[in-house]
Amino acid sequence: MAVLRPKSTVPTKRNKPAGIKENRLFNTLNVLFMIVFTTIIIFPIWDVIVGSFSSSASVATPGIRLWPEQFSLDAYRVVFNDPSIWNAFLISVLKTVIGVTTSVFFTAMVAYAMSKQDLIGRKIFIALGVGTMFFSGGMIPIYLLMRSLGLLDNFLVYIIPALFSFYNMLILMNFFREIPTSLEESARIDGAGVWRIFLQIILPLSTPVLAVIALFNGVYQWNDFMTARLYITNEALYPIQMKLYEIIVQQQAANMQNVVGSVIIPTSSQTIQLATIVVATVPIVLVYPFLQRFLISGMMIGAVKE
Repeated sequence: MAVLRPKSTVPTKRNKPAGIKENRLFNTLNVLFMIVFTTIIIFPIWDVIVGSFSSSASVATPGIRLWPEQFSLDAYRVVFNDPSIWNAFLISVLKTVIGVTTSVFFTAMVAYAMSKQDLIGRKIFIALGVGTMFFSGGMIPIYLLMRSLGLLDNFLVYIIPALFSFYNMLILMNFFREIPTSLEESARIDGAGVWRIFLQIILPLSTPVLAVIALFNGVYQWNDFMTARLYITNEALYPIQMKLYEIIVQQQAANMQNVVGSVIIPTSSQTIQLATIVVATVPIVLVYPFLQRFLISGMMIGAVKE
């Protein structure tokens, strides 16, 4: 009597499902696409880094640079010997650290209150907030407001206007709604007040989404130069991005004078621009890996809907 053997479920070369081949083809094309896409993104950054370590003569030569033809640290010597650069760097660090800390805490505090369904006037507050997302007062009214508040040529102009973001408040509010109310009720039974529940229970449970909001605020604060451009005239309060903007404007003015007067300017201002870009970009790039794991989980929180 013949014994029937079950068919093997392990795919072989003969019975390999078509789905596996399609997946391999998709993965291969996906990897190739990501390699090309990543190269397109990384190459301009690499070109700036290489140009900052090159001599002014090699930077002036048109063409693609994969490696410094004439290695030079002159641009970085000029940048780091300029005391205004260090002062601008300090202002950027202070505005980023203070701005992110205060903005995240204040926005989380408002979001926690708005997550309560029994808050009086909650729907009115949300309707007013949504209106501000679509309609702005305009540049001139905002400038007049800043002048009335005494924020012109004041360091607080970096902090107070960025203290609250309604969009970030909506993200935090939706996250706080997912926290079980029984957790807060248990804390109240143990005698905890509102502030203790918020500081010792809600905020520690919200670390991923707070890290995402902090990263968004940090990138904005570090790269923002329009605030200084509009409201600051005292150079001692310029952030590093505004200093970089000044260097670029000076370079453009020097180029125009060079064209009009046909005068050769033997300076390395272009390499100084590139070196300043590298100096201004490195700190925010170094911070990103430490927040990446929180960023992934925080994005998942905002993406999943049940």
